[in-house]
Amino acid sequence: MAPPRKALTDRRKAEGFSRESLAFVVGVAEKTVGKWERNEATPEPLNQPRLAKALRLTTQKLIDLLNADAEPEVQDGLDRVEWALANPSQADFEAVARLRNHVVELGERYDRERSTALLAEAGQLLGQVRFLRQHAHRYGVKRDLLAAEAEAATLMGQFAWDASQRRDHLEARKHFDRAAEAAREINDPVLESIALLRTSYVALYGEDDARDGLRLTEQAAVAARGNSEVLEGLAVLHTAEAHAMLGERRACERALDLAQDHFGQKTEDDPVPEMFSQTQHDRLAGACYLRLEDTTKAQPSLERVAVQTRSRSKSRSIALANLSLTHILQRDLEQAAASLHLAIDSVEGTWGGGGLKVIFNVARELRPWRAEPVVDQVYDRLLTVMAAT
Repeated sequence: MAPPRKALTDRRKAEGFSRESLAFVVGVAEKTVGKWERNEATPEPLNQPRLAKALRLTTQKLIDLLNADAEPEVQDGLDRVEWALANPSQADFEAVARLRNHVVELGERYDRERSTALLAEAGQLLGQVRFLRQHAHRYGVKRDLLAAEAEAATLMGQFAWDASQRRDHLEARKHFDRAAEAAREINDPVLESIALLRTSYVALYGEDDARDGLRLTEQAAVAARGNSEVLEGLAVLHTAEAHAMLGERRACERALDLAQDHFGQKTEDDPVPEMFSQTQHDRLAGACYLRLEDTTKAQPSLERVAVQTRSRSKSRSIALANLSLTHILQRDLEQAAASLHLAIDSVEGTWGGGGLKVIFNVARELRPWRAEPVVDQVYDRLLTVMAAT
């Protein structure tokens, strides 16, 4: 009796298919897929191209996988990950490095593409990382896969929350919690701090829970301490906004000053230099003073962000919407509408869920002036945005 085709089963699972779902894609019965995996039958030539496409293999590689009596040779280049998925117990450092590079590449696409378009790819990547981590034998490889899982789970939580326009808090928290757990398993305080910081965003900007947000930002700052001035500075910045939400002006301003100190001490070897930008302090300071209803201090900070931040940035749409709110509070409808139009321009280039949520929240503040032509024009554009989303 021929041995089961374990490599085919592993490949199916790595690509995120159940037997039923793979059968549906290929156009056969579920029991037929079972027969293929038990080596009781071989896919007919008519089915092989569809099966290969579903499993992201060439037809020849599928045939090799079905007929292999020994482990296939390691291939160079992009095939390294495919080989590891077919031979998960032998995954190596190079395959893990390619997966982690894929996480970085997805993160870089975040400001250029809709999160909804990135979700499937991020989910598949996270599934591949988890699959390899579950089967890895070498300690060093398993450790690197846990780091990759922390990174991929954090990214998946970020995409899921943004795609839901910051409504699906449970799904986002589930991914961030797993990321923090994986980071703690390998004692990586930087990855743990990032996961905690992302969770604090859900508490602060999704659930409007300032107390929980404060707790999480403080935990993120503690984890980052001595490991990354950038991360600690970011955590303290969001601690400032938690204090602002609670109406604690003195604590907020102390945190803003402390964050600036951390950013001033960052070095070239900081582990996450890409997380720092020159506009972050102004953006959060503007948001803090806006929450404290101090428009005279909020407006200059937000105006600097609007000028300095590149147009295709999801954070720019939030800053512009907040700037619009400062003008509303000052009863300057012309400037409020102008800033909100710019915010809409920005969000139409990125479709960031956070920007969409803030824009619609600000638009609600314009309801008392709905009959004004300048406000009516904003509402017309928002109807177009709603149709597009």
